Amino acid sequence: MIRGLWDRLKRLERDETGSQGLEMLLIIAAIVLPLLGLLIIFRNEIRDWVVEIWKKIREEAGKNESDFIGKL
Repeated sequence: MIRGLWDRLKRLERDETGSQGLEMLLIIAAIVLPLLGLLIIFRNEIRDWVVEIWKKIREEAGKNESDFIGKL
């Protein structure tokens, strides 16, 4: 029984079929996790920035709309 388990462990150690996928997953995780951490840390600043830009866009759209209506 122990001999069979030992043989399986040796075969598992030599088997490299899943190593490429695992390496790719670890590389992606090494890139994504720090970015996610930055998003979480700076979420309030990012939200304020997006809200400010959105307000500017809406104001410009309102001005352009009133200019267009005035020409009719």
